[in-house]
Amino acid sequence: MANSFINAKTDLTTTDLTTLYTVPSANVAVVKSILVSNDAGSSCNITITLVDASSNIFSLFKTKAVDTNTTTELLTQPLVMEESEILKVQASDANELHVIASILQVQPREVTA
Repeated sequence: MANSFINAKTDLTTTDLTTLYTVPSANVAVVKSILVSNDAGSSCNITITLVDASSNIFSLFKTKAVDTNTTTELLTQPLVMEESEILKVQASDANELHVIASILQVQPREVTA
């Protein structure tokens, strides 16, 4: 079993839906933390969705407020993602939010008889 730790990060410079992380082929991922930092002079909202391999969209955080000049941890428990699932983020205002997700990628070992 091959494990790797990564930090997926983005500066939300637009209000466009932005891909933060995609689980690689033949992997699962455990998202341990999602930190959102607001470095602007006003409050901003973030929306985070999970898109599964069949393109179904699941809302994790819908217009979650992030106060001025603060950092917020969004997860209280780890989030398990399967192969090809996508974590997407979107800010209500451009140039205010930074997002960092701490992720453990796991490539399960194939068992042969």
